[in-house]
Amino acid sequence: MNFIGSKTLETERLILRRSHMEEQKRLWEILMIPEVNKLYLVGAKKHANNPEHWTWEVQEKYYRLKVEKADHEDVFGWSVFLKPEYTHSGKEEVIGQVTAQESGEDLEIRDVGWYIDPAYQEHGYATEAAKAMIDYMFGEVAIDAIVSSAVKDNVASCKIFEKLGFMSIGETTKESPYTFYDGILTFANYNLTKEKYLENENIRVRRKVY
Repeated sequence: MNFIGSKTLETERLILRRSHMEEQKRLWEILMIPEVNKLYLVGAKKHANNPEHWTWEVQEKYYRLKVEKADHEDVFGWSVFLKPEYTHSGKEEVIGQVTAQESGEDLEIRDVGWYIDPAYQEHGYATEAAKAMIDYMFGEVAIDAIVSSAVKDNVASCKIFEKLGFMSIGETTKESPYTFYDGILTFANYNLTKEKYLENENIRVRRKVY
């Protein structure tokens, strides 16, 4: 595994950059949209009855900590920007986030996640961003495998895993420990090895790294 950090990744429609403070408030705004935070599963249940915890005045310090660590060589996370020709405003806009984090104690195996502004969903941007990240993680970073999951209710994310060639490895059910999801959670679990990813040319993506 190569600890080379979150280099900038560019695809046809997107630019993935390591976190900077300039876009963090917008990412917080996206994450506070109910249809996003319910399925992205943020926050411990202890904060469920404390709306003040989720105000920008409180959350800003956590986002600043994220940015302070963003250039570390062992951190792999990106803000997703849509190029101007594809935005509603005609200007470059941040529309979401993708991450590849440690999965347990094995640094060679990662857990991935993403979210996209609902205003820009259903255009394939999440799939495009996830492809770029995963190709980078297997190619440049040279991890061995990804083991990840999505709530079964999150049909769009489950479809992305399937599009990217992940194998289903069963389901897990538990009481939700998260702020914005009440009740029982059923996770669909997925696995993808470097060998399987690299042998499937249909799921590779054209991208620049710089």
